[in-house]
Parts: sequence; structure tokens; C-alpha cells
Amino acid sequence: MATNNYLFSAAIDFGTTYSGYAFSTRNDFQTSPLNASCMTWTAGSGRLQSLKTSSCVLFNPDGEFDSFGFEAEDKYSDLALEDDHKAWYFFRRFKMTLYEQGDIKRHFELRDMNGKRMPALKVFSSILRYLKNQLLGECAKQGFESVDTDIQWVLTVPAIWSEPAKQFMRVAAVDAGLPSEQLILALEPEAASLFCKHQPVQSMVDGEGKKMGVFRHGTKYMVLDAGGGTIDVTVHQVQKNETIKEIHKASGGNWGGTSVDDEFESLLSDIVGEQIFREFKNDSVEDLLELYRSFEVKKRSISKTMEGKITFTVPVKLLEIFRKHHPNDKMDRFIKGNPKYSSDVIWRGDKLRMSKALTISLFDRSLRNITDHLDQIVCHPNVQDLSAILMVGGYSECPILHDAVIERFPNLKVIVLREAGLAVLKGAVITGHCPNNIAERICRFTYGVSCRMKFKEGVHKEEYKCIDEDGDTRCGKLFGYHVSVGDSVTLGKSCQKHRYRVMRSTDTSITIYIHASTEPSPMYITDKSCQELGSLKISMPDTSLGRDRQVDVSMTFGGTEIEVEAVDIHTNEKHTAFFDFLG
Repeated sequence: MATNNYLFSAAIDFGTTYSGYAFSTRNDFQTSPLNASCMTWTAGSGRLQSLKTSSCVLFNPDGEFDSFGFEAEDKYSDLALEDDHKAWYFFRRFKMTLYEQGDIKRHFELRDMNGKRMPALKVFSSILRYLKNQLLGECAKQGFESVDTDIQWVLTVPAIWSEPAKQFMRVAAVDAGLPSEQLILALEPEAASLFCKHQPVQSMVDGEGKKMGVFRHGTKYMVLDAGGGTIDVTVHQVQKNETIKEIHKASGGNWGGTSVDDEFESLLSDIVGEQIFREFKNDSVEDLLELYRSFEVKKRSISKTMEGKITFTVPVKLLEIFRKHHPNDKMDRFIKGNPKYSSDVIWRGDKLRMSKALTISLFDRSLRNITDHLDQIVCHPNVQDLSAILMVGGYSECPILHDAVIERFPNLKVIVLREAGLAVLKGAVITGHCPNNIAERICRFTYGVSCRMKFKEGVHKEEYKCIDEDGDTRCGKLFGYHVSVGDSVTLGKSCQKHRYRVMRSTDTSITIYIHASTEPSPMYITDKSCQELGSLKISMPDTSLGRDRQVDVSMTFGGTEIEVEAVDIHTNEKHTAFFDFLG
């Protein structure tokens, strides 16, 4: 088991719903790989304790960081009780913006709960700075004296994120004081896979109580990382040297646990009326946050084996607002008069009782998207002899999701890991100690550059025809690919070099535009499947060779990020390559 030379591995798992940190020393890891120190967070006057905290952040009216996690939730609730909250900035569940926003720029902004704007980089970096300082403080409390150069930092990101989203997280982390050269971005399902790999066999128990030896040489297994926001799915195979090879590209979607929360919120709005629920959200922030909290806990206990009606706690304030708008009506009578809910819902005081069928329907869209997606992967030729599905992530702790996966795939072993909600975090600590455990990955996109080639009549588009400095007819806007979607690439090994030359004899640099496509062989960078990721500028100030100046460009894939190297073929000097995904 190869390890690096850092004394500590420190990981930050910044999730959509919950976040946390963990660390271990090299000696701890070598003795017990799963032995990582985690912070215990407390919410609501000690009523709730957790090894992760809510992904909420509060800034004061001047835009200065105030608090994070349960502390931010509690303080914002207190401010709302006194009606002093409106000038403050409160952000909740905003990480999904990096998945949902197609065009991520360095200076894009987030909207807080009241619609006020703040630079996203400030929000993310403030949180990472806080978690970094908390982690270092906890190290000091435990008597570990270290210097900055002793620490390998690991930050988790969803595998299905775009390259610009991943780079944005790196920029935010560096802005927060994490040294770039000591920072690894770990893909969440891969971190979870390493956590699973180090589990004792007795912990790998399937739904029938059978122990599973998943990590034998040649074994193929799927990692289903079901988090609050995204569902990340990868398929891995164990290699002879105990490293892990990805055999199906990472995929997934925004079908995580928060999609169930959204369904519950929509249901309440539909029952009482959109205007009433909107007023509740705007005027009763403290009750709204408590509603979110209580549903999050209740959600994890719902299963198809439950009998009778399921009881949810809802704020009395919502009922009071309803009565204000309907002074001559009672909630029970109002619901009975609605054929959509008359037989499924009873609402008395702060208790909402729903039929089993209606409760389970809140999960329908999420479960259908997840199981349909898994079905597509299982049918792929490379995945035919799959041994097991390993379920990790907080949403995996919901029995109804576990049951849905078992029901859809009765011939596969389905295992929910112990500490499923901590698998990514603790696996990220392991990643810091053994960053080379993932040997190969499957490319999710075709990567290449914008280039020009000799124009072919009847093949190339006339609109892209151009004449170069030597009078030759060329076709522009062609997609010159370096690696195709579905290709297996070795971690840390550069792919085939491609040679590029300056366009004009007087140019003092080459700017190469990097593109990605969902198609294996795109022809033009303007194809619908293509998007520009960023640019790579190579300085070439000596113009004495005119247009004969060329560089060899190689891309190293398989790592969490793409590394680029450009070498001047005339001087053999490596040039500084600026690969900017954010613009």
C-alpha cells in the first residue's frame, strides 16, 4: 500500500446538505486506515449531534463572514424571531449551483435566501477557510504539532461536475489558504470506493445478511454515491496490485435527497395554497428552517414496510397563516373538500398525517431516475459481470432508496456501508495518504483543441474556409481531439502529443482553445455537443523562425483535473501553460 510523504491527511467534504472535515496522521493510517478524527457538531441547544454540519453560511450586513453550519442556522433563526434578519446574507444548499450553471465564470454570483447577491467565490472560500481553521484547531487540541508543509489537503467534488466547476473549487480552496501544490481534488465516489476497500469483511454485509468479499482481484463493483444534491455512479474493477480501475465513466444527475425535500415542499404548497406557503417562507424563516430540519430526520426512517399513516411535524405558524386567509374555514374541512388529498391527509395542529402511498410518492421521481440510470449502466457490455452495488452517501441511509435498488436488481448484491454518510469524507482522508490508488479512469468527454487543417472540398464547410499566410487553403474551427469519450486513460500518464504552430510569422504566442464534446468524433468546435472549456496560452517571443515555430502539447488525463504541458520543439524548453476553465 504505497503512501505519500506527508505527516497528515486532512480532508474537507463540502456537501450540498451537510459538510464536515476529518484527518489522520500517517502512523494512524498505517495502523488503522479507517481511523480518522472527525468533528462532532451540535445544533438546536444540543438536541442534535452529528459528525457533519449543515451546509449553511451566514454573513453580516457588511458582507463579512459570521458563522457556518448549525450555528449559522440557529443564529439566523434567532435574528428572524426579532425580525432583524433581512439585512444579513444567509446561503443554504447552494453547492448545486456549480452543477446546474452551465457557464461558470470566476466572478459569478449567488443569491441568498432573500435574493441578495454575493460573489460565489467569496461564499465558497469563506466556508473553506472556516473549515480549514476549525480542522487545524482540532489538530492542536489533540496535541498534534504540525507545519503547513506537513499536510496533504483533500477536497471532495462530485465526479459528474464539469471541469470549470472543479477548477472553481480549487480556486476557492487556494483563496481560502490551502496551498495549491498540497491540494488534491478527490472525486466523491472514488473516495467512497477507497473507504469501502478498507472495510473489514464483516462490515460488507448485503441485504440478506451475507458477508461480501468485494475487493478480490478482478472483481467489478458499482459505487452508488447518493448525496443530498447529486447522485454519482461509477463502476470499478480491482487490479492485481490492489489499485482500482474505472471501467465505466462517472455519471449521474441531480436526483439526490434534496429532490425529495422539494417534493415535500411542493406538496405543502399545494395543500394550503401557493400564496399562503410563500408568505410562510418569507415571514417565518425560523419555522421554515425547523421544518427543513425535522423533515430531513424523518426522511431517513421512511420505508415501504411502514403501516398506516405517517406523521410529520409542521410549524403551527403555517396553520395560523392559513386561518388568516381562510377565517371561516378549518384545515380538516378544507382538506376534505379537496378530492386530491381528502383520503390521504389529516392535519391537526402541528401534526400532518399522510397515507403511506402519498408519503412514498414524494420519492417516486428520485427513485425512478436513479434506478433507471443504474439499469442503463448495468446493461453496458463492460459491466455485465458486476458483483455488487455499494451504496454510500447520506441519502443511501434512507431505507426506501435501499429497497428500491434491491427490488430493481434482485440478482445483484446490494450493500449499504456502515457509516454510509461518512464514506466520502473518510475515504478522502485515505486518498490523501494514498493518492495513486485509482489507476485508470474512463473519459466522460472527448477533449481536444480548435485547429485548422488543409481544406477538403465536399467534406469541409465552405463557411470555415480560410487562406493562411502562405496562401494555402485551410478549414478553421475543426475539433482536433486528444482523447475520446469512453477511452480508458492511465492516471498521471500523458496521452499522445499533438503539434501546433503559430498562425502568423509575427505572433509572439500561441493561444490554444480547449474544447469538450459528448460525442466521440466531433468535426467542428461549433457542433451542438461541444463546449469551450478555456484557453491555454504559450509564450513564444522569439519570432526569428517565423511560422516554423511549433510546440508539442500533451494532456494528462485520469486525474481529477486535466494537466497540460507545452514543449518548444526547437529549444526543448517547457513553457508555462495557463489552462483557464473559468474565463
